[in-house]
Amino acid sequence: MKTPYQHPNPAIRYTLFVIGWISFVLGMIGLLLPVVPTTPFLLLSAACFLRSSPRFYVWLTEHRWWGKYIRYYLNGQGIPRRIKILIIAMLWITILTSSLLIVKIHWLSVMMISVAAIMSFYIMRQPEPSADEPITTDAEKTTISPKENQ
Repeated sequence: MKTPYQHPNPAIRYTLFVIGWISFVLGMIGLLLPVVPTTPFLLLSAACFLRSSPRFYVWLTEHRWWGKYIRYYLNGQGIPRRIKILIIAMLWITILTSSLLIVKIHWLSVMMISVAAIMSFYIMRQPEPSADEPITTDAEKTTISPKENQ
């Protein structure tokens, strides 16, 4: 992981901070709504906080529920197998329910199922971290802890 820093330009820093929080809220909405994605918004949030708020970047990447998975992805370690299975199962449950029971336009249902197939293929091709592999990297040792930034 990269070491967080604050952008020297205050306008850019505050803009990134606001975008980071908006994407975080959209990610949390994505936990509840099957159509809204969660992971891309949390990764965008981490990228914005990386350059705007070291405190919130550390908070997000060290969070007890999703911090480990964000760190896995940012370090290039991939997605754990259990999470892949959960993601793909939820994807297919929501897509099939929507396309077969709710959507009445045939070509739209086919498109939704095609997107789900492509996403499933992409997720399956992501690397899986080994159980022995640590989550942290050398760069993470230099990160600012939330207490140091206050």
